Amino acid sequence: MSESVNPFDQAEGVFHVVVNDEGQHALWPAFADVPAGWNGVWGPGPRTEALDYITVHWTDIRPRSLVAQYA
Repeated sequence: MSESVNPFDQAEGVFHVVVNDEGQHALWPAFADVPAGWNGVWGPGPRTEALDYITVHWTDIRPRSLVAQYA
């Protein structure tokens, strides 16, 4: 019996960073089409570099619509 591996957990995988209209960031495997409502902003590249990009560029995890309520 073989185990399936989650492509988001593959340390050696190649990823994009995608962002939605709310400014939320996510890793996305390079082999998969970017889902509707998300846009690529980085990559493709190694998982560690994608995570570094997210750490630098997504400093406020609140959705834009929530931030706008308190501006």
